[in-house]
Amino acid sequence: MKGLLTALLMLPVLAFSAEEDDWPMAEFAPDVENLPSLQKGFRLYVNYCLGCHGLKYQRYERTADDLGIPHDIALESLVLSDQKIGELMTSSMPTEQAKKWFGADPPDLTLIARARDAEWIYNYLKTFYVDESRSFGVNNKVFENVGMPNVLAGLQGVQREACAPGTEKCYELSVDEGSGTYSREQFDMAIYDLTNFLYYVGDPSRFERQRIGVYVLLFLIVLGCFTFLLNREYWKDIH
Repeated sequence: MKGLLTALLMLPVLAFSAEEDDWPMAEFAPDVENLPSLQKGFRLYVNYCLGCHGLKYQRYERTADDLGIPHDIALESLVLSDQKIGELMTSSMPTEQAKKWFGADPPDLTLIARARDAEWIYNYLKTFYVDESRSFGVNNKVFENVGMPNVLAGLQGVQREACAPGTEKCYELSVDEGSGTYSREQFDMAIYDLTNFLYYVGDPSRFERQRIGVYVLLFLIVLGCFTFLLNREYWKDIH
């Protein structure tokens, strides 16, 4: 238990120790009641992220139930390995191979939205750009010199810095027209869905707490009404 706690505390430090740029962040407003968005984000994560980044504290079954996905559809479309619906969402990438390819084992992302807020994730995923000096040929405006390829480049297209020569800091990015399968609006929406899903994964009990919270508030309102009437009944003869 102590070892697990230490690992969780060190995860943000190990995963995000690089110096960050002062990129102007676009706002992000999560919506865990938007099930279509969460379902699309779940699909994107499985197809583009889960190969390297596991969600080892999240189960397929719990996720499917929370997002309103029948188990047979989840098994057919979202469990891409030989795992069962009740298993944890772990990556199939061998640790030793990952260290050779990336220099370190890719971090688990179950708690990424709590280590880094959702706005950070949203902007990070949108701001990869071509940088031939880097080993994977890309860099990132939010996480400078990140050691990760742009796995969503096929959807987004080839994104480059669009700044005047000699500019000390570049705050503009431009995608080569026709280089990606998604338009800019479609890609932004896809990144919203993916970030929204990671926000949900960071605290999946949020669904249940919000549902119970409604009943608690209704109970307190009814209790308050009866308390007020009882109080008035006690004091009516005194006044």
